[in-house]
Amino acid sequence: MEDFRSIKIEDSLKNSLSKMNFIKPTPIQGMAIPVALEGKDILGTAQTGTGKTLAFSIPLINKLILDKNAFALVMCPTRELASQVMEAIKSIISDKINIRTALLIGGESMQKQLRQLGNRSRIIVGTPGRINDHLKRKSLNLTATKYLVLDETDRMLDMGFTPQIEMVLKFVPKNHQTLLFSATLPQNILKISEKYLNKPERISTGAISVPIKKIKQETLQVFKENKYDELIDQFLARKGSILVFVKTKRSADKMVKRLKEEGHSADAIHGDLRQSKRDRVINSFRKGLKRILIATDVAARGLDIPLIQHVINYDLPQVPEDYIHRIGRTARAGSEGSALTFITSDDRSMWNSINKLIDPNFKLVQNDLRRNLKNKRRGDGPYKKKRKFREKKKLNFKYKKKFYVKGTEDKRGSINEKKDFGFKVKKKFFKKKHTKPSGFTNNPKYFEKIPSEISNSDGGKKSFDFKGKKKFKSRKNRPKQFTFKKHNKKRRKF
Repeated sequence: MEDFRSIKIEDSLKNSLSKMNFIKPTPIQGMAIPVALEGKDILGTAQTGTGKTLAFSIPLINKLILDKNAFALVMCPTRELASQVMEAIKSIISDKINIRTALLIGGESMQKQLRQLGNRSRIIVGTPGRINDHLKRKSLNLTATKYLVLDETDRMLDMGFTPQIEMVLKFVPKNHQTLLFSATLPQNILKISEKYLNKPERISTGAISVPIKKIKQETLQVFKENKYDELIDQFLARKGSILVFVKTKRSADKMVKRLKEEGHSADAIHGDLRQSKRDRVINSFRKGLKRILIATDVAARGLDIPLIQHVINYDLPQVPEDYIHRIGRTARAGSEGSALTFITSDDRSMWNSINKLIDPNFKLVQNDLRRNLKNKRRGDGPYKKKRKFREKKKLNFKYKKKFYVKGTEDKRGSINEKKDFGFKVKKKFFKKKHTKPSGFTNNPKYFEKIPSEISNSDGGKKSFDFKGKKKFKSRKNRPKQFTFKKHNKKRRKF
């Protein structure tokens, strides 16, 4: 397929594509759209930012134009991705096509979504959790669904949506077309494809685990305590919008607060924000009102913002595959971008896993990172003085000195005297023989005894003979030590 004019779709859809200036398809679009138009199931994998959304949206809309009673369902892992897919579908739908849509995501008003479903919306885009909520309420009917799309399936499975997806598929009729798209292809996706897809067509463009070539990847080896200062230096050295990935929601909020206090234009996006707040943050970043966006991995998938020129991995991801999705937020739609990753000594094993994912022939290097960080000198200042002091201290106590008592000769024959260094030396005391022991006693006959009788021959210690306790086989044989007399006092009579 050379261009969109050559594909066999409805004229109204061709006109809307031409208005959107969609002329030449991407590789995944050129391979997936003709197969989807034939009605076959698809198992598609491609790199992020290659146009997977349009690859399933064009056949979806064309099918609904031809069949006025058909419905379509698109499931996405996150609210942001679902909103973007809905925007892409709405941009293609012109007034002549006239197909109503419904966006079912968490964080938005349920009443608004019920009104959209009541208007006979034929294209439904949502997240698995909210779609299940509507199915339980019986406000969503999927009996007429002829077109099912699972977008970013690997991410949905990683987030634990497997039970929700299987529950939704129970409400979808068997005679439907399924399109499964993913950035990676782990084993659990292959199991789902075997279970729910009917002889799917395998479509793959390029290496799945290799980032886009137009992304310039860089690494910076830093100490933990210097990470924030290095980040500020990167903000000053780079031009354009910057997306920074951190590990936790708390660290994202703390970093934004600190950046705002220092006069930087920054905002944060993570899972605890309401949907309205998320939309405001993304729109302000997309319009260029905010230059820096601090995000957790919730924004790593499907976030399509053309303005992102730089991606900085402040913290490494928990899963190696997320690294590819993170840096895939830049260099979208054929543009160029850069990705910088901060690496500390604790990140060595995860960084090796990421390199092995990108390049299977990569040899694990365990000590290079630690050696480089060890050899790297820190800045001048108080730390340098402390280091010099520690080095001097080590030299002074490198060899142990031997001391000799005055008047004795060592092996060399020289007489050494004990030097006074200002600290006390522990003295050893020995008990003298034939000395009266010190102490207090009120026995006058004690002092008449001979010292030899008092002190023992071995060091003056007194020996005591302890007789062992008698053991009795039973309590009856044991003699009573005490006897008690009972005294019965007669009560006085009044």
